[in-house]
Amino acid sequence: MPERIVRVAAEMATLTEQRLEKLDDVASAMKFLSLNASIEAANAGAAGRGFRVVAEEVRRVSEEIRTASAQLRGEVTERVAQLNVQKEQLLNQIQGQRLSDLALNSVELIDRNLYERSCDVRWWATDTSLWEACETPDDLDRAQFAAKRLGVILDSYTVYLDLWIADRFGRVIAHGRPQRYANVLGRDVAEEAWFRQAVATRDGGEYVVDDIRTEPALNNAPVATYATAIRAGGERRGEVIGAMGIFFDWGPQAQDIVESVALTDEERERTRALLIDAHGRIIAASDREGIMTDTIQLDTSAGKIGYYADERSRLIAYARTPGYETYEGLGWYGVMIQRPA
Repeated sequence: MPERIVRVAAEMATLTEQRLEKLDDVASAMKFLSLNASIEAANAGAAGRGFRVVAEEVRRVSEEIRTASAQLRGEVTERVAQLNVQKEQLLNQIQGQRLSDLALNSVELIDRNLYERSCDVRWWATDTSLWEACETPDDLDRAQFAAKRLGVILDSYTVYLDLWIADRFGRVIAHGRPQRYANVLGRDVAEEAWFRQAVATRDGGEYVVDDIRTEPALNNAPVATYATAIRAGGERRGEVIGAMGIFFDWGPQAQDIVESVALTDEERERTRALLIDAHGRIIAASDREGIMTDTIQLDTSAGKIGYYADERSRLIAYARTPGYETYEGLGWYGVMIQRPA
């Protein structure tokens, strides 16, 4: 609609200019006739005195036509320029709101996905095979059974790279993919944030989540790590006897979200869809550039959701994670960066 209004206005401006040019031609012709009439009146002497008055009036009218034409041309040009400015503002508003909604949708999708991960880790940690393995961490049979159980879970939940069980001292005693990741079993994770925070949870309803990071033991893949304590008897308030860490395969899952944003083909060519963490670090990008290395400083003065034009005339739209259910989110943002058409 804004483009249509401006197009009609531009057509009217062009038509007006064409008519004004004709008026200018008429004014020029009248001025020329006035000049010729004045010459002839002068040649006629006293007999041409009345004709000279008419010639002067014709000249005056031609000047008024030319002046009115110039004024009208200036007014039309000014109005069209104002309309173009308003059009740009309106287009930016409409597109900014749309891109902000798309940014919100992308971060909401990842929130809902990660909410499910927080549920997974809490109920898996109560599995009998897991807490029994942690009760007797040196019992190889129990550890192997727990590993087998984790492997069965991974067969159904393909969004995970691996699932780890660590005893109360931070030693990994079982995991689900020993054939793929040979350096996990026996690994000391006592000083890793996810383990320390997991064993510090107050009950089985709590969990911890880490920022996206690369995990060396999982071939340096980017992961979202969720963890909680394993408690004696699988009880909600049982004694902490270990911890479970689950490693969400962040890369392909996040990439699918930023690449499937509902843009037209033309928009997709000039638009970057991003997910960034609370520190502005790019953790997913539709163009796959700068992931885990580059940062972006957003102007969030408009609030949790908004848009603005940067110094390069790019439209920047963003939305902060609203969280989902019991998952509060980590302060991440969905971001859309669109170059001018």
